[in-house]
Amino acid sequence: MKRILLCLIMAIPFVVSAQEKSDWKEMNNFHTLMSTSFHPSEEGDLKPVKAKSDSLLIAAKLWKASKVPAGYKPKETSETLTKLIKQLAELNTAVKAGKDDAALKGMIKDAHEIFHFITEKCKAGE
Repeated sequence: MKRILLCLIMAIPFVVSAQEKSDWKEMNNFHTLMSTSFHPSEEGDLKPVKAKSDSLLIAAKLWKASKVPAGYKPKETSETLTKLIKQLAELNTAVKAGKDDAALKGMIKDAHEIFHFITEKCKAGE
């Protein structure tokens, strides 16, 4: 019985991540970078943000350059991606300027919120 329960518990993260994963490759690539940067910052670890600020900006630009798939509002998605790129450009500049961790933490949090706006509010029918 313990083995069955353990197998079920171990399968839950896979099921959840499979449900959250989109067919939009560029969004998934960005999400990987964002999650590995933002979540450590919540615990006060800004090293990933500092190391990946360039990559986050590049991934956001690649995402914006890709075709908006069916199921997303094209105009709203494009406008919000533009906001995300602007926010990440400011973050990247701040990292290069050696801004303090508190400022960077706020900036990555704002970028994370913009990301979630796209994934939640820019979907058709939302």
